[in-house]
Amino acid sequence: MRSVIKFLLVFALVFAVVLWLSGLGGQVEIRHGEWWIGVSLPAAIVLAVAVFLVLHLLLRIFGWLRGWPERRRVRKRLNDRALAEIALTRALVALAAGRPEAARLEVARARNLAGATPQLLLLEAEAARSLGDEEGATKAFEELAGRPDSRFLGLRGLLRQAEAREDWDTARQIAADAQAVEPKAEWLRAERSEVALRRKDWGEALALSNPEAPRAGLTLAAAEQEPDPVKARELERQAFMAEPRFSPAVLAHAKRLAEAGSPRRGRSVLQQGWDAAPHPDIAAAFLSGEEDRIRRVKLAEELTHRTQDHPESRLLRARAALDAGLTGRARQELAALRDGGHADRRCYDLLVELERAEHSPDAAREKEAAWLREAAEAPLEPVWRCGHCGTEHRTWKPLCEACNTAGAISWSGVGR
Repeated sequence: MRSVIKFLLVFALVFAVVLWLSGLGGQVEIRHGEWWIGVSLPAAIVLAVAVFLVLHLLLRIFGWLRGWPERRRVRKRLNDRALAEIALTRALVALAAGRPEAARLEVARARNLAGATPQLLLLEAEAARSLGDEEGATKAFEELAGRPDSRFLGLRGLLRQAEAREDWDTARQIAADAQAVEPKAEWLRAERSEVALRRKDWGEALALSNPEAPRAGLTLAAAEQEPDPVKARELERQAFMAEPRFSPAVLAHAKRLAEAGSPRRGRSVLQQGWDAAPHPDIAAAFLSGEEDRIRRVKLAEELTHRTQDHPESRLLRARAALDAGLTGRARQELAALRDGGHADRRCYDLLVELERAEHSPDAAREKEAAWLREAAEAPLEPVWRCGHCGTEHRTWKPLCEACNTAGAISWSGVGR
């Protein structure tokens, strides 16, 4: 209904204009020399309008013809893009289905149609990796990294490749570049920390570590690598303050203090470490340099006065007493250790030595055999052991060489 009304209004307007033009008088003349052209004013107006419309139509046709090649290129580009999207979808399906060769062909077809887009480059790299073509994957990742809009994607792929071939120096540089592109990527910080651990760059690993990391061990390892003795001493102090129960940090800090001319402060550190977690290495350091065996007994009692009933304290006092010939005192400590249910094989080894010290070889043989039978059933003595793979180590190390796990080695015992 509205269309009909609009048509009638337009028709009425045109009719009104025609009537108005027919009522106009006058004439339009054109003279040139002997030439004369004359038309009525209404006819001249109609002719002018007709000429304008014809010229406008001709210009529109000319513009359409002029833009035809560009429109053809746009249509081709849109068609190619649509075909590339179809090929890209097929490539994704083929890769998910475990057909990387088919995925690679579809990616090549899409690339010919739409060019090297970031999505195609990433898919090309993944297809190449699935086929074992690391060189082809590297080329695609490098192309991605060379584009400002996809640099992070390329760097991430190159990082994965470097880690897979255990090229930790290259991985370190790539991870640092990737973090510069995406500073808020938290996983990258953890990745850089892992790379630093693999490179055994303990200072960098410490700087990148999270609060849950074994900071005492990392700090001590960084101190061992630090060439500046002042910085090394500070790192050792920080390791001790972070974990007074960590005997390697206790020993390192105490040794550094003694070498710096503060033996009393060093012994105080050893005492604090023993009070926190008795360890035989701390006892050895505390008693070192003392040759008098009776004096060693007194030093052992001094060290253990706050941890009288701890198994390591009883073992230390028994060992010192036995070396000094105080067999009665040694037997008393070892008996208390057995009665408390904390005797390991070291206790029975000392009991065997005790029988040999108190009796003749023939008289001691029978008692030794009894202790040795009990020793076979006793727990093993504590050792430095990797909590990840169970490998034993003679000394503490920041990295387990068997499984390459950092911070997993601890002082612990096992059952029979």
